[in-house]
Formats: sequence, C-alpha cells, structure tokens
Amino acid sequence: MINGAHIILYSSDAEADRAFFRDVLGFPHVDAGGGWLIFQLPPAEIAVHPAESPSSHELFLMCDDIAGTVAELTVKGVRFTRPLTEAGWGVTTGFQLPGGSEVRLYEPRHRKASEL
Repeated sequence: MINGAHIILYSSDAEADRAFFRDVLGFPHVDAGGGWLIFQLPPAEIAVHPAESPSSHELFLMCDDIAGTVAELTVKGVRFTRPLTEAGWGVTTGFQLPGGSEVRLYEPRHRKASEL
C-alpha cells in the first residue's frame, strides 16, 4: 500500500531553496547524502482540479493563521508575490523561494483531510 508521498521541487538555485526550507521555514530534515536534504512535511492533502493540459502543478503549504504566518515570514525576509485573497474555501497568498519558484500559502476554511 502507499504510505506517503515524496514531492520534488525543481529549482535554479537548489542550495538556496534547501536553506530556505531548513532555516526560514524550520522544516525538520535528513541529509540523504552530499547535502541532499529531504524535508519532513506537515500532514498533506492532494486535490485534483480540472485543466486544459496536464502539465501544471502547484505546491500549497497550509497554516491555521495566514495573517500571523505572513507577518512571521515577512520578518524573516520572505517576499510575498500575491496579496491575501479571500475565497469561500479559504485565504491564499504566495511567496517566492530564493531560486525563483513560487509557493502558495493557504488557510483553509473547510474541514482538512488530515482531520479524518
């Protein structure tokens, strides 16, 4: 049976992005060898959305207090790329990794699958 998921982010500056996840977000990690850090993620969910082509994916990190999390990360120098946007299902924003990729931040307003 499947017992987990391994997510790969491709980066033009992998070292800087690894340092971001380690030092700014504080994610626990193991070194798989040669500085290849593998990060422990909080509980995860997967959603399947309709699309015209199957070539696009997004990473959303979840939090319980998006305004507080944005404030905390801003103090740490994180550059947000999107304004806080309210929708019926939650509040979102986005921030840029040092390598240039965008990660979305999400405060769900619905029951989380991790609560099952």
